[in-house]
Amino acid sequence: MHWLVYAAIVTATFIIMEAVTWLTHRYVMHGFLWYLHEDHHRKGPGFFEKNDWFFVIFAIPSIGMILAGTLDPELLWLQAIGFGVMAYGFAYFMVHEVIIHQRFKWFTRSNNMYIRAIRWAHKMHHKHLGKEDGESFGMLLVHQKYWEKVKKDRENTRNKN
Repeated sequence: MHWLVYAAIVTATFIIMEAVTWLTHRYVMHGFLWYLHEDHHRKGPGFFEKNDWFFVIFAIPSIGMILAGTLDPELLWLQAIGFGVMAYGFAYFMVHEVIIHQRFKWFTRSNNMYIRAIRWAHKMHHKHLGKEDGESFGMLLVHQKYWEKVKKDRENTRNKN
């Protein structure tokens, strides 16, 4: 397989994973697997959450696809999909766990518009403590209304100075 095709499969998988994440978050995590996700909305004691099992749920097929493609060269396309899922998982970890929830204190302050918009969207998601009436189920794409909120806040801050 040509490396450009391989890279295209990895990239396409990464992009598709945003839709998969939105659908999974909306209909599975806020649906029949709410019992695993609930402690993410109602933080309890300790570092780990039952919600962390979703990392394992997505990692297992990713590892399986990477392994299958590694063992059988005819399944190299499957390995590329596995790496695309893994890359999205890494991005999800960095954005959700490090930047938004700051479970790891690697980056604590940022005036970056994207980071502020994504943190605001996630804050609006977490204002709902139950599985119903949620909003902003995606991870990396931010709805325009959150961008506008951050821009308005920035303008108000400039006008005060």
